[in-house]
Amino acid sequence: MQGADSELSDAVLAAQRGDETAFGRVFRALHPRLLGYVRTIVAGPDAEDVTAEAWLHISRDLGRFHGDADRFRGWTTRIARNRALDHLRAHGRRPVELADDTAFAELPAAADTAEEALAAVATDRAVALVGTLPREQAGAVMLRTMMGLDAKQAGVLLGCRPGAVRTAAHRGLRRLAKVLAETPEATSGPALPGARVPQMSSRHR
Repeated sequence: MQGADSELSDAVLAAQRGDETAFGRVFRALHPRLLGYVRTIVAGPDAEDVTAEAWLHISRDLGRFHGDADRFRGWTTRIARNRALDHLRAHGRRPVELADDTAFAELPAAADTAEEALAAVATDRAVALVGTLPREQAGAVMLRTMMGLDAKQAGVLLGCRPGAVRTAAHRGLRRLAKVLAETPEATSGPALPGARVPQMSSRHR
């Protein structure tokens, strides 16, 4: 993960200097995860439009970002979440709220197995697997496992306690562990459709 973080940090810095190739690397590194997360909030094909809008905001505000790869993932996820919530509000819908349950603070072996399995398959397939979960669980698993945020960071983003994030992630990973145990071929399902790299804002060229 450290090597990937270093590459992402370098790509972000280069993109901030106007390097469109570097911006493409940033996009390809994060887009599947961001789209997967947005799909836990916005249903149907609208998720792709919302994620595309989020990338426009990311490109526009890229010069204002300061921090490492970990902070960048949190920053981009926050932008994507805000765009998704704006979409829900525009359509008169409410986001899913997470319930807190400190009894699930520690993940059992089954959940660990699911997390290891997700890490072992391609990102698009892992996102597809997570997408089969109930929305609140999929969102928590995406933030914790796919985006790499800790429970506190995810809780701040979601506006809830870290325990609520741990609860939802725990339940989601347990579900995935059961699915993977019963149908190992689930890890070789269809890939998500590709996406076009958005153009950088002219201020960064």
